[in-house]
Amino acid sequence: MKFIPTIGLEVHVQLKTESKIFCTCANSYGKAQNSVVCPVCLGMPGVLPVLNKKVVDLAIKTAVALQCTVYPLSIFARKNYFYPDLPKGYQISQFEEPLALNGKLDIPVNGSWKTIGVTRIHLEEDAGKSVHPAGKEKLTESRIDVNRCGIPLIEIVSEPDIDSPEEAYLYLTRLKQLLLYLEVSDCNMEEGSLRCDANVSVRPETTDKLGVKTELKNLNSFRYVEKALKFEINRQTRMAENGEEIHQQTLSWDAAKDTAVLMRTKEGSDDYRYFPEPDLIPLVIDNLWIKEIEKTIPELPREKKERLIKQYGISEQNAEVLTTTRELADYFEDTAKSGKDYKKTSNWILSEVLMVLKERKITIGEFSVPPKDIAELIDLIGSGAISGKIAKDVFVEMVDSGGPPSEIVKNKGLEQVSDTGSIDKVIESILVEHQKEVKEYLGGKERLYGFFVGQVMKATQGKANPEIVNRILKDKLSRLPG
Repeated sequence: MKFIPTIGLEVHVQLKTESKIFCTCANSYGKAQNSVVCPVCLGMPGVLPVLNKKVVDLAIKTAVALQCTVYPLSIFARKNYFYPDLPKGYQISQFEEPLALNGKLDIPVNGSWKTIGVTRIHLEEDAGKSVHPAGKEKLTESRIDVNRCGIPLIEIVSEPDIDSPEEAYLYLTRLKQLLLYLEVSDCNMEEGSLRCDANVSVRPETTDKLGVKTELKNLNSFRYVEKALKFEINRQTRMAENGEEIHQQTLSWDAAKDTAVLMRTKEGSDDYRYFPEPDLIPLVIDNLWIKEIEKTIPELPREKKERLIKQYGISEQNAEVLTTTRELADYFEDTAKSGKDYKKTSNWILSEVLMVLKERKITIGEFSVPPKDIAELIDLIGSGAISGKIAKDVFVEMVDSGGPPSEIVKNKGLEQVSDTGSIDKVIESILVEHQKEVKEYLGGKERLYGFFVGQVMKATQGKANPEIVNRILKDKLSRLPG
């Protein structure tokens, strides 16, 4: 019997605010342990939380972009559980009445778009974290860092619409791209700004009834999510085939061993003893607030990609890569607006510019060459002032020392030679010097044509106009007696 996997994802996103969700402590990463705390985020007796409006703004922005319904009234609740890194013994979250419901995110699957439903988006505060001393093979002790307590989070819960680990990877990639376009989070998984838990079950293909799900935690990269899901689907499938009972439980992914280990039997909502947070009034959001947030939403990746294809006539593949980040798409458009050849502009950015970014491990925002200089360089190629080969040398100089390409070309004497008389003389000289190769070429070894072109380019230090070289060379060779 064939078994079908069903996957749902819970994504926790730290919001990019100056302060925490319920207090004025800085929302920062990398500070000395237990140094960014106050009585409010530690839950000391007698303190009162105050909701940060910026947190709500960013949450609404995300909900609208994911086409969710933002509800006019949502309630904060206390989620009670004991854990060493949760000093007050409960987490302020939203449960029965969350901020937003019923959204969606489209992902590309086999050449078409598949819609993954978004069940809900709710607000909550982050907990602290356990720190394990480095260099110890066995975890004989843990330390607690409560700096993260009170960092604002949204939890984005998907519908169980994901059918494979590969689709889960695509969903997470598209979601992260959207969040970065919105500038609601830096989505740095290494720093914990974006975290994912995965729920997975398998069912016989003969029924639509979902199987018993397990939850996978500690997935700190999208590739680990994919690997962990493959592992768990295979494990549950083997158990189902053998008639073994699958239990609802929470598993921790051990990336070093490529295996999942039991953390605990999965709790239900009753175990958390949710009740309304007595220190926070209901969150009321009117249409005017939502309309104001809608004005701040930029052009999103899918729409931007379609517009770039239509407006600039570039390929779908190029547009897909250029819209990977908002900054890269903006860099392309700024370059295109300063130049003329949009296709060559997109190809140049995706080859030469991205290669520099990869080699230097920098972002497009840290790239030193302004868009207008890239446009000027491409125009120099198009006008025949320099060859494509020379352009790459000029580009290296632009990256290393700066300066507009026209100045570099002039100062280094790199102008392309397009004078037909000069090129004719060089070709004539080459053919006289290489009588043996000329004879072999005329005898049928046509591959030697490239040899002659290479000799001409070598003699002119790569400055000869390739189009003129080819025209004159072909003409001269065709006139020689065979």
